[in-house]
Amino acid sequence: MTRVLIADDDEDIRAFLDITLGLAGFEVFQARDGVEALELVHAHTPDVVVLDVMMPRMDGLETLRRLRHDARTSHIPVLLLTAKVQRQDAIDGLDSGADDYITKPFDAEEFLARIRSALRRAEQQRTRNPLTGLPGNESILNDLSQRISQNDPFALLYVDLDQFKPFNDHYGFLRGDEALRALADLLRQVQGELDDPSAFVGHVGGDDFVVILDPDLAEPLAATICDRFDDLAPTFYDEDDARAGSIEVADRRGVAQRYGLLSLSIGIASSSLRDFAHQGEAVAAATEMKRYAKSRSQGGSNYAFDRRTEDEDGVEIEVELP
Repeated sequence: MTRVLIADDDEDIRAFLDITLGLAGFEVFQARDGVEALELVHAHTPDVVVLDVMMPRMDGLETLRRLRHDARTSHIPVLLLTAKVQRQDAIDGLDSGADDYITKPFDAEEFLARIRSALRRAEQQRTRNPLTGLPGNESILNDLSQRISQNDPFALLYVDLDQFKPFNDHYGFLRGDEALRALADLLRQVQGELDDPSAFVGHVGGDDFVVILDPDLAEPLAATICDRFDDLAPTFYDEDDARAGSIEVADRRGVAQRYGLLSLSIGIASSSLRDFAHQGEAVAAATEMKRYAKSRSQGGSNYAFDRRTEDEDGVEIEVELP
């Protein structure tokens, strides 16, 4: 059950919010001031904290600052309760790390909507990849699971950055991180150009990304991503390496090897051709096609679309997968 801590010196407001949140399915803890609020936060670790700005002993702004400066509580979303005449306090609170503020008087529906919005943002932030800012594994699987449960048609693009390890070894992790962020920016860009408001871009981790979108848009989008990345790839390299089209890096045995420029292998699985009972089935199919795309690559980015139907699940792919 989601836990909410309410800190307000007004007993009537605490009672109103306790009833409102309780009826909505939340577990509620009450504090009369900031000192009690901090004690309860450390004792119960609530999912969200609501602080009145004006309280005795310790006001809401000081309580907020202490929450944000404590590693154990810095991640908890905090909403401030303010009167209309306390607008500057609300601004100061946002500058100090508050997630939102609610001006008194307010109604129950507005209050609940803001609580839920703060919780959603916090959940999204917790599951985002810290390097690229894209949603991570949990969000990816949640998106797939929701589409499958609602029987919404979708295609899953599994995007793998090839030759990344030798690039990282040759230029260092800072240049490697720049390349990953550039790919993330490219995927965000093409997502914004799609006529599909539900399109989703996520970062699995390392050099693996996913795009989930309308099946009819999948193959054209994969081709666009490949073309744009191949145009972008030379810019990641020093001028001489880009001109040569390769870099020399020692392998695990210390033997020098030549590696081509960064490229992409994209595997596509679509629910328009087969039904997926679980998100893992879609991921497995897209991963298989990504390996197929990688196996037939001869330089430059490539994609492979799984065109097998449910009746053809047992058919072997002719190209040997690595």
